[in-house]
Amino acid sequence: MNGEQNPSHKTSLSDTQLLYIDGQYQESSDGATFAVRDPMTDSFIYNSASASLDDYAAAIDNAHAAYQSWSKTPPTARRMIFLKAADIMESYLNGDVPELLSREVSATNHWVKINIHATVGLFRETAGLVTHIKGEIIPADRPGTTILVERQAVGVVFAISPWNAPINLTARAIACPLICGNTVVLKPSELSPKSQDVVVKALTAAGLPPGCLNFLPTSRERTPEVTEYAVKHPRVLRVNFTGGDRVGRIIAGWAASCVKQCVLELGGKAPVLVLDDANIDDAVEAVVFGALSYAGQVCMSTERVLLHRSISEVFKTKLVKKVESLKCGNHLEDSAVSISGLIGPASAARVLDLIKTAVAGGATLLTGDMQITGPNKTILGPHVLEGVTSGMRISCEETFGPVMILSEFETDEEAIASANSTDFSLCASVFSRDVMRAMDVARQVRAGACHVNGPTVYVEAPLPNGGTGGASGYGRFGGMAGVEAFTERKIITLAKPGMKFHF
Repeated sequence: MNGEQNPSHKTSLSDTQLLYIDGQYQESSDGATFAVRDPMTDSFIYNSASASLDDYAAAIDNAHAAYQSWSKTPPTARRMIFLKAADIMESYLNGDVPELLSREVSATNHWVKINIHATVGLFRETAGLVTHIKGEIIPADRPGTTILVERQAVGVVFAISPWNAPINLTARAIACPLICGNTVVLKPSELSPKSQDVVVKALTAAGLPPGCLNFLPTSRERTPEVTEYAVKHPRVLRVNFTGGDRVGRIIAGWAASCVKQCVLELGGKAPVLVLDDANIDDAVEAVVFGALSYAGQVCMSTERVLLHRSISEVFKTKLVKKVESLKCGNHLEDSAVSISGLIGPASAARVLDLIKTAVAGGATLLTGDMQITGPNKTILGPHVLEGVTSGMRISCEETFGPVMILSEFETDEEAIASANSTDFSLCASVFSRDVMRAMDVARQVRAGACHVNGPTVYVEAPLPNGGTGGASGYGRFGGMAGVEAFTERKIITLAKPGMKFHF
């Protein structure tokens, strides 16, 4: 079956999702498939082809072959493909893409728009990077010699992107590698292959040549085997993964065994530090947005709120009032819902268990009914806790759900120490009317990004997103940091003809 070229992305939800290898949509080599189900209702949506080891081998070989020409493609040609893909992606707001996200990952209207608009911006920003992939000339001590340092694409990149922002994080996983001249083998989440294939279709319709981007959905059962195979494959020279820290550590271990570089954006347990001089209303708005966007299923979600004791009671009163005003329910039945179901019943049960265990251990529940509802038991309303101690699982594990933990501090130093008390280091926020004081605190918080007077959930395409090690991973996506991650410095020296070299 030939690659889809229709920018309107009109496709039936019931159609089987196929693999995309070397510009062709096709079944898996052994005909294997897996079912994709609606997490809100548990109803069957469609079957997807499940890539085998042979499919991964073919995709990597085709990507390697395509690299030979794509890496030599002029910058303007690459830029125009990405600019056209951005226009095509923007048109998807009016097609069937919103329904795809709604059905596959329980995306509310707000989350659908964020995914598409952010991806449009990412494509346009990435297009502009192509002429900034620059080298340098280094002065040489040796007479008659010129030293050039170029930035060159590395070759085949293996990318794994998650389900929670299926369009935007898929685009992020592949855009910078491609614009630098690499080719990509992409494994999407088994929960959202059609949503993630939207990115493939946009780039294909924009003119991306065959073999440059290969798309291999894979069943949960096959994922460990094919992932290890791809990470360790000698023709795969970079790996990027966005997901949980448990899997990230496994991938890092496989890559280390063959001395291969990775970009890993893993978990988060973002703190917000509200200082005594903060604008409380602004801080409440930002905390609620940061904690409850997409029901807290974002690596940057606010999970810990550290309050100066002098403003704690006022903040808590305003926060609870705001949280309780939000509409929570089934987004399939009510488009006005702000907080819908989690990605599956197991996820909702895990988050609720963390809450119940904390309450049983002495934590206080300020709001939340500790109930899971919905046709598939995935809807869990917002919960706010205080009195959580360091020995409780919820204090150190990523919740990835609509939960906030409140605690108090007396000094800035105490707040910083509390913020830095977990193994996570992805992002944070500080609220204060004194910007210089907030900047000083922000510099001391261990995080890849620390926002002053803004929510923890904030990203734009040029920002070099990533953690500073530990459970949040390492490496950077975005802007010139992405160019650094997906290119190599190549030294080329030019010696004057006729030079003599002596021992």
